[in-house]
Amino acid sequence: MAEKYTKGQTWGALKKAWKAYKIAKVQKDKAKLKTYSERIRTLQKELGLKQAEFKD
Repeated sequence: MAEKYTKGQTWGALKKAWKAYKIAKVQKDKAKLKTYSERIRTLQKELGLKQAEFKD
């Protein structure tokens, strides 16, 4: 059974994922870019937000 997180925790995770994505982009780390872009989209879906589109 999946754990339930509060909206605040999910927003916090989304903020951290974006920060990590931006760092990975500067470092040109394609594996991390893929990981964080997937995480961002998942968290946005959980929050009912429009999902970001990533070119990478």
